[in-house]
Amino acid sequence: MNESVPTLALMYDFDKTLCTKDMQEYSFIPHVNMTPGEFWEASNRLAVSSKMDSVLAYMYTMLDRARAARKSIRRESFVRLGEDLEFFPGVETWFQRMTRFGREQGVEVRHYIISSGLREIIEGSAIYENFAQVFACEFLYDVDGVAVWPKNVVNYTTKTQFLFRINKGVTDLSDDMSLNRYTPEDQRPIPFRNMIYIGDGVTDVPCMKLVRVNGGCSIAVYPEGRTETAGALLRDGRADFMLPADYSQGGELERTVRDVIRKMAIADALCRKSAGQREGLAP
Repeated sequence: MNESVPTLALMYDFDKTLCTKDMQEYSFIPHVNMTPGEFWEASNRLAVSSKMDSVLAYMYTMLDRARAARKSIRRESFVRLGEDLEFFPGVETWFQRMTRFGREQGVEVRHYIISSGLREIIEGSAIYENFAQVFACEFLYDVDGVAVWPKNVVNYTTKTQFLFRINKGVTDLSDDMSLNRYTPEDQRPIPFRNMIYIGDGVTDVPCMKLVRVNGGCSIAVYPEGRTETAGALLRDGRADFMLPADYSQGGELERTVRDVIRKMAIADALCRKSAGQREGLAP
């Protein structure tokens, strides 16, 4: 039995979960002389007409409209867009607070992003350094740093593979062998029972459901006064809680996540104790 400090994973969607709207809407879409409505309409129209994955469609539309507007599609240009993101209250200090609280409970808290947004933009944001890993869409760049092809695509159902990568500690996306190799539950670095998933909408349903049915906790967050989607997620058994997207110190979200961390820390200690006793009885 592994006697190391137990690890808890706090996993987040990004757009409209941590930042207040889709990340492309802060700077990129205005830079290509479009409104958010025009951009997403063009992207959705491409997806429907070409029978194309909607995430691939938005990535193509970004490159196509940037070229048409004579804007850079170099990696560093996308990264710089992250500087303009706006976050919900308390987000920028949330991760340190939760990590510190976990340490007080005898557990290590690690933070992960699982997003259909663009990794490059997240890299340029003020909160990027807080994450153990960011799983998001990403472009492949040529030797001059110009985007030429989608490198990684994270859509609504493929998001769940990253839960298993976190569960097994296989974060290299090129390593499918280790991901699919059988690993006993008690040898996996982060059990599902030690996972908390925070998201805002129907695109998070597969992750929310998978975490919840395997003993973890899923939380649906919502902007102030807009409870319809979060309410449906709670009512339909996809989420354990619905809470305002306010990450401020002492707020309802922080109080709830602290309680969940306490519960998980106790449950993990009891599981380890029980497993240790069983091992002691083995012939």
